[in-house]
Amino acid sequence: MIEKTYAFTKTDGQTVEKIVDDERVNINHIVVEPGKSVMTHVSNSYVHQIVVRGTLSLSLEDGAFNHHPAGSIIAVPFNQKMSIQNRGPETLEFFVVKAPNPRDMPPVKNID
Repeated sequence: MIEKTYAFTKTDGQTVEKIVDDERVNINHIVVEPGKSVMTHVSNSYVHQIVVRGTLSLSLEDGAFNHHPAGSIIAVPFNQKMSIQNRGPETLEFFVVKAPNPRDMPPVKNID
């Protein structure tokens, strides 16, 4: 078999799991319960967030929240402060694709 298969957890509970971490890409699977959030952080690579369930509320450098429903793919530049929240009534589930792998990127800025 040439292809490689990766598994991710199917859950409604708060989850952050690294699915792929190889020399080309880093892929994470994240589930956020209604009313919860992901810790504010700085994008450590070029990021694409793929929303598969719920609505992702995202705030970048400007502080304003934009809302992205299931079926959206959001591109976030490198070295951007970001806050992710689930402000909706249903569970938020999304995948984060980082390329190149963050271990090959320069250091990120500090969060103020």
